[in-house]
Amino acid sequence: MNKTELIEQVANKAGISKKGADTFISAFFTCVEDVLQAGDKVQLVGFGTFEVRERQERNGRNPQNGEIIHIPAARVPAFKAGKDFKNAVK
Repeated sequence: MNKTELIEQVANKAGISKKGADTFISAFFTCVEDVLQAGDKVQLVGFGTFEVRERQERNGRNPQNGEIIHIPAARVPAFKAGKDFKNAVK
């Protein structure tokens, strides 16, 4: 499912226009990004948690030539599914 299909499904389930659903979904994504950039996490009970994880610097290997390369430390977004969401997908 892509964003357009998601917007269509949200509009149908919520009984709102596609434009309204697009506005809502875009606002939700923006809010999650803003909170993660600030270093906080978004916790939706039953669904899951969006958070930022710190990856330490490490050495890796280039698969094409086997050369060892340095991979710098990074902050990466992560999602941990909640119990209800996991059970719904089973």
